[in-house]
Amino acid sequence: MYKILVAEDDGAVREFVVRALARQGHEVTPVEDASQALEALAKDSFDLLLTDIVMPGMDGIALALKVAKTHPDMPIVLMSGYAAERQRAHNLDTLVRRVVAKPFSLKEICSVVRESLPDRTHRGGPTRH
Repeated sequence: MYKILVAEDDGAVREFVVRALARQGHEVTPVEDASQALEALAKDSFDLLLTDIVMPGMDGIALALKVAKTHPDMPIVLMSGYAAERQRAHNLDTLVRRVVAKPFSLKEICSVVRESLPDRTHRGGPTRH
């Protein structure tokens, strides 16, 4: 269906998200941090970036700012278990589609991703808004 890049430093959360989205039929590429996410984006194209906010090195907000410059049509969804970080992300409303609070359920993360993905045209290609 869609190609999704997941940047999450917590292995258990990353695996949960990857399994949930793969069950929905998506092609999911998991990475552990922002630098790996940028490397993946340089090599391949994705329909959506799903990233944790709090990660070692470059955080998810800095990653979102970089991705928004280089891939302005790519939807970005942020995840965070920290209220202060979620508030910081809400100041990026023009760049970020959604901020989802941890812990989240399988149903919730799949719903947030589905609502954030670009529409597909009848030809099968993504339609960017």
